[in-house]
Amino acid sequence: MLRNNFNMKIKLILYSILLIVTVTSANNSNENKKKSWRDKDIRDMNDADMEHLLDQWEENEEPLPPDELPEYLRPSPKIDLSKIDVSNPDNVIKMTKKGKGVMMFVDVREDLSEEEAGIIMRIWQTSLQNNHIIAERYSIEPKRSVFLFREGSQAVDAKNYLLEQPELSHVTLEGQTYYRDKSKNQGNKKTNHKVKKSEL
Repeated sequence: MLRNNFNMKIKLILYSILLIVTVTSANNSNENKKKSWRDKDIRDMNDADMEHLLDQWEENEEPLPPDELPEYLRPSPKIDLSKIDVSNPDNVIKMTKKGKGVMMFVDVREDLSEEEAGIIMRIWQTSLQNNHIIAERYSIEPKRSVFLFREGSQAVDAKNYLLEQPELSHVTLEGQTYYRDKSKNQGNKKTNHKVKKSEL
């Protein structure tokens, strides 16, 4: 009988310990659930939590229209090859670079000073913008700049304008170099620009 009582007490103690451990672990798991990324203070969030937050934020957002997407995500415009005059490289560039970014390298004559070159480049950029040709200018060297056109089809009109400027040495557009002095355009037989003899 004593032995049974002793066994009962031990069982009761073991059951009590087991019950305490179970309740404690349940409480801990509830606390862990409460501390999910949604309940954290933003200062306590790690990169994974911020990623979850961004995903939740963008979940019900409408997709951006194509013209607001970054250039690499925009769908390419459909080009009707039958309407392109392939004998004119300017038309090909205008059609294929529509809506895309294009860079053009612009060099002034060597006999100009660095200060004159900077002033001339600014004047050219302003003149282009006055004609609704938007170009960002970045100076690479004292007498050389890059003109960046967000609307690539405008680069052809800018090239033709610059080739009329007496201070220009040459421009490079889409890997093709165009000299103001027409005699240097040996590889550019199909260029459309005309230079007056009085400007040479």
